Amino acid sequence: MADIYSISLVDILPESLKSDPDVVALAQAITPEIHEVSKAIPLIVLLATLDQQPEEVVDLLAWQFHVDFYEPDLPLEKKRALVREAFPWHRRKGTPWTVEQVVSIVFPGAKVAEWFEYGGEPYHFRVETEGTLAADADLDRLVRLINATKRRSAWLENVTIKRTINAGLNFGGVFAEYRKTEIYPVAFQMPNVNATHSYGGVISYTAKTTINTEVN
Repeated sequence: MADIYSISLVDILPESLKSDPDVVALAQAITPEIHEVSKAIPLIVLLATLDQQPEEVVDLLAWQFHVDFYEPDLPLEKKRALVREAFPWHRRKGTPWTVEQVVSIVFPGAKVAEWFEYGGEPYHFRVETEGTLAADADLDRLVRLINATKRRSAWLENVTIKRTINAGLNFGGVFAEYRKTEIYPVAFQMPNVNATHSYGGVISYTAKTTINTEVN
């Protein structure tokens, strides 16, 4: 069965017009243009087809939805993620949850700690991230994201960049047992002096070492 994506106008012309070569030619010429319009119909539902939208459309949606923390040089997938979550973030803007959600898109694994959770100054908070900050521009971007989503009464105390290093530690030890025999110049019965025993072993221990670098 033909649908709007494949049907030809010639097929639905009334019999009285199919005998007119001019009308048939016109229908054949218009049909490809109608197919192009039909292909664009699903794109009207913008959020549902966000993964299929080109970058210029995503940029326009970010402007339309007031994504304050949006940056034009971000990768396309991260742009789409920011636009997709714009509405729930605006509803909860200013909360630690929103700060975590926004920062985690650009710097995965971000966590927010309020001042009362670590004994800091009132109205301050910290952000910990496992993301890679390869340049000063990355740190500036991180701070801009935080300032765009935090509440105005909260102050960023520092950013902790978390790194996990797998370190292997090896321990070894030797245990020895021996017998001391004292011989005096008197008659005696020679005891068994073959009483030396050696024991050896190695203990392997692997631990994860976390190095935290604080950037004020």
